[in-house]
Amino acid sequence: MAGWNKLTVDSAVIHSLPGGPLLSSSSSSSSGRRRRATIEKLPDKVLMHIFSYLTHREICRMARVCRKWRLIAYDTRLWKSVSLRPEISGLHVGSLEALLALISIRFGPSLRYIELPIELITHTVLHELSNKCPNLTHMLLDFSTAMQLHDFSEMQAFPAKLKYMVICLSEVIFMEGFMRKIYNFINGLEILHLIGTYEKVEEEEEEIYEVINVHKLKSATPNLRVINLYGINFIDDSHIDAFSSNCIQLECLAVNFCNKVTGSTLKTLFQRSRRLKCLLMHQTSLISEHVMAVEWEKVSLQELDISATDVSTECLIDLLTRIPNLRFLSAGQLNSFNDTVLKAWMEGGNPRNLIALDLDSSDNLTDDALYKFLSRHGQQLSGLVLSGMPHITDQLWMSVMPILNNAKILVMGTPERLGVNIHVDQLMDGIANNLPRLERLELRWDPQNLRFSDKSQKAIDILRVKCLKLRCLVLNDGRYYEIVKANFERADRNTVVRTSTSSRVSNYYLLGNYKDLVFN
Repeated sequence: MAGWNKLTVDSAVIHSLPGGPLLSSSSSSSSGRRRRATIEKLPDKVLMHIFSYLTHREICRMARVCRKWRLIAYDTRLWKSVSLRPEISGLHVGSLEALLALISIRFGPSLRYIELPIELITHTVLHELSNKCPNLTHMLLDFSTAMQLHDFSEMQAFPAKLKYMVICLSEVIFMEGFMRKIYNFINGLEILHLIGTYEKVEEEEEEIYEVINVHKLKSATPNLRVINLYGINFIDDSHIDAFSSNCIQLECLAVNFCNKVTGSTLKTLFQRSRRLKCLLMHQTSLISEHVMAVEWEKVSLQELDISATDVSTECLIDLLTRIPNLRFLSAGQLNSFNDTVLKAWMEGGNPRNLIALDLDSSDNLTDDALYKFLSRHGQQLSGLVLSGMPHITDQLWMSVMPILNNAKILVMGTPERLGVNIHVDQLMDGIANNLPRLERLELRWDPQNLRFSDKSQKAIDILRVKCLKLRCLVLNDGRYYEIVKANFERADRNTVVRTSTSSRVSNYYLLGNYKDLVFN
């Protein structure tokens, strides 16, 4: 509006001068040129930068606008990272011929990362990727829905510069015929994900197939730094032992939701893998005696997840008082984690280097013990999860908020209906005034327990203005969620506020190998 007023005043002045009509005509012509300036007048490199913010599905739609936009949309620099799985990206390639054309024309040397669904994984496609995409370093092969594999007997080439590979396993299809063909090409791998079908497993006991031969695979991948074996029903301690026998560079091992892992080879693992800093064993079948047999005093371990296991109180005390340099601990859903464990850790262990603590649903911890621990170590924490405990209310959080001034991640509250109310305006105000570094926040309280006033907008405003690094705020769907969401959207921060049905906050963002561990 200010610009419009200036233009009006300038035109009036010009008309009052001698020779006004001529000058007015010139001004009118200049205004016309300004009005005719459109996005098509932008340089190609600027358009390219704008297009880089779009998804590939959106880029394909933009290609239909005009010839110039089509040329921009199909520039190989916009196709460095491509997912061809429709459920992930919305992109669907109708035929192998179409994909082969894309590899030659649109992907080429620019391609760094590709995701392929089962119907597009053929020896011809892999051969073309090997020949036409020499800089391909990241690949995901999704066999999870396979009922049979293509014939790979004639496959003679495979991308040889891969550093990162994800294989989504089928429940029933044996992979060895395919794997034998690629063993000679994958010895440069540094990051390997083998993804199982944990979420599809039914309660009924079914026959378990070892659909990929880990003992042979480990011999072909001696340079692995990160191994993620997620939700694979046949993985057990012998497979951990196999990898540790050949992967001396190993820094991170994740076996989350591998129910057959008991920890019987952990001692050998740490003796062989001296560089191992991260061990994630969420919901495994750990046996306390196996865990206590490890020489924890000698390990380099810094990050540990033993959530939802059955380790004993004695095992937890032994573990936490012996590990010398623990920085990340996830020990939620453990009935054995009680005040005694926390006290022993403070008195006999070394929690001074801790930056991330997850004690979700640890009902046997009292708020008094937690307050004592946080009073001493809260200032060093970047991430804290104290959710799922009905007795931990906003009162404890308000009392420790000034101590948690370095926190980047906080998760609080329980979806269980409580007998007390949570005064969320006061809580938001405390967060805003004490946590300037906060990036991710989740409030899991049931909407019926949240109490807020007509002045809630002010508290939300303060949070939004003071926590400028906040990129994710998760709430349970309800009236308060709608108020907070509308407030952030009015300030053009549309992606910050999310509902718990589609997003969850975790301390995993603080893992040293977090980016390497992410998979679709």
